[in-house]
Amino acid sequence: MAKTALITGASSGLGAEYARQLTERGGNLVLVARDRAALEALATQLRARGAEVEVLVADLLKPRQRRAVEERLRDASRPIDLLINNAGFGLPLDFATVDIKREIDHLALHVEVPMRLMHAVLPVMRERGGRILNVASIAAFIPRSTYGAVKSWVISFSRWANQYYDRVTVTAVCPGYTHTNFHERLGLPPGKEGVPDAMWLDAPLVVRESLRDLARGKSVSIPSLRYKVLAALTSVVPDSLLTRLGTRGR
Repeated sequence: MAKTALITGASSGLGAEYARQLTERGGNLVLVARDRAALEALATQLRARGAEVEVLVADLLKPRQRRAVEERLRDASRPIDLLINNAGFGLPLDFATVDIKREIDHLALHVEVPMRLMHAVLPVMRERGGRILNVASIAAFIPRSTYGAVKSWVISFSRWANQYYDRVTVTAVCPGYTHTNFHERLGLPPGKEGVPDAMWLDAPLVVRESLRDLARGKSVSIPSLRYKVLAALTSVVPDSLLTRLGTRGR
C-alpha cells in the first residue's frame, strides 16, 4: 500500500478508520479536517503505533485553507502516494426547503473540493504512480436528492480517471449505511434512522474491502455482498420504488 496517505475528513468516522488501518499496514499519514483537537488526539494514537503523522487543520470550503492542502499535494519533495477524498456531510432530502447556501456548500465539498485536490496531486502521481480513493455512496445508484447526485459525479469521474491515467489507480468506494457519526450529524439519534439492522455495515469492513479493491485496481468498490446485489438491482427496479427506498436514513 501507499507510503504516505493524505485523508480528508480524517477526524472521525471512515476517515479515522482509514487512518488506523493504513497505520497497521505501515503507512504514514497527513490528516486533514476542521477539528484540531480531534485531529491531534487521533495523531497521538497513531504516532504511538509507529506512524509519522502530519496534521493539516483546514476547512475545505474556505479557499485559503483548501489551497494549503492543494499545495501539500503538489509538493513533489514530499510526495503523497494515496489521496483519500472522504470529507462530506448530508442534508435533508427536501431540496426545496433546504437553504440554498447549504446546498451550494454540499455540492462544493462533494464535487469541487475532490476535483481540486485530484487536480493538484495528479501531476506528481503521473510521474511516480499513485492511488486515489474517492468516498462515494450506494446512494449514487438510487434517486436520493442532491446527495445521490453528487455521489454519482464521484463514481463517473473515478471510472473515467481510472482508465485514463496509466500509472494512477482511482477507485470510488460506495458504502451503504455504515455505523459512523454521519447520521448523528444530521440530527438522527442512533437507532432512529428507519433502516433495518441487516442493512448496516461496520466501518472497519468498509475500509478493509475498499482498500483491497483499490489495490486490485477496481474503478468502483461496493463493500459487502448485500449492497453489490442492491446496486445491481437498481438497473431494473422502477424509479418510483427506488425513490421510496431512498427516503430511508433521513
